[in-house]
Amino acid sequence: MPTLQNDTFLRALLRKPTDRTPVWMMRQAGRYLPEYNETRKRAGDFLSLCKNPDLATEVTLQPLTRFRLDAAILFSDILTIPDAMGLGLTFVAGEGPKFERPLRQEWEIRNLFVPDPAEHLRYVMDAVGQIRRALDNSVPLIGFSGSPFTLACYMIEGEGGTDFAHTKKMLYQRPDLLHHILDINAQAVTAYLNAQIESGAQAIMIFDTWGGALAHDAYLEFSLAYLQRIVNQLSRERDGNTIPVILFTKGGGQWLELIAATGCDAIGLDWTTDLAAARQQVGQRVALQGNLDPAVLLTDPDTITTQVSNTLASFGHGHGHIFNLGHGISQFTPPENAAAFVEAVHRLSPAYHTEKNG
Repeated sequence: MPTLQNDTFLRALLRKPTDRTPVWMMRQAGRYLPEYNETRKRAGDFLSLCKNPDLATEVTLQPLTRFRLDAAILFSDILTIPDAMGLGLTFVAGEGPKFERPLRQEWEIRNLFVPDPAEHLRYVMDAVGQIRRALDNSVPLIGFSGSPFTLACYMIEGEGGTDFAHTKKMLYQRPDLLHHILDINAQAVTAYLNAQIESGAQAIMIFDTWGGALAHDAYLEFSLAYLQRIVNQLSRERDGNTIPVILFTKGGGQWLELIAATGCDAIGLDWTTDLAAARQQVGQRVALQGNLDPAVLLTDPDTITTQVSNTLASFGHGHGHIFNLGHGISQFTPPENAAAFVEAVHRLSPAYHTEKNG
């Protein structure tokens, strides 16, 4: 296989020496970019954009044309799996995702099936292969999925951003039903991510966006246990290269030890977690990704530079840090502020990787 021109991101994930801190942004291909909005308009709607490999490739590459990012991430959505299960996914302008048939009845839950990635999600695999060819070994490509619990929240509630009343009621009253959904989801996510790896993804990230909404014991039973299953069953090597795995539980700072124990290669941190404390706690076992507050990018270049400097100082000297936001970039971010963010990481991070301090 041809050598990557820039493997800084993959080396950092494996806690190998790098000459600077790699940087990418969650949701880096998105509505803050005018070129993305133009492409989305051509597609007709968000779901049509996701399901068109040519357009998905186009928008995946757009931020890399603008910014010196160290990784591309597949343009898709975490809800492709429940969509393939036939729950009737739609995206309503200004309201986000909605399912026509949320899981409320036991028979609906018992009828759930594991989609075949080669059949039901072929468009995603086609996009992965096409993006890899378009990147031409410039930077690595990240594949991703939602976590079983996060997917279940959308599938049960029928939409995002709720108080998860239906999901939590099922968790406490009928845990057997929720476990059935999570079991199917875990099988589906494993198959989906392994298919992405087979198609060319060089690192994997699992977004457990809603895991932090759970009580402590519930998180262990209904989220982390299924993340563990997936990590155990992922293809961790392809063509002689390690495929690193990043786990990201938003609001999961209190479970770092337990997340690290899954055997993942890196933990994503949101902005509520102290980076220095996280490194002291688990930095000898996993790399850390994060964790600038996305709201910082709504300010100005000088403020952004100061906050980037503070985050780099918090991690300190040495390797195993991937600079990112603590969650997805806001659609209201001026592109020039995103540029200032990336450039600040490039400019300031080499000092933390010098030989005498490494």
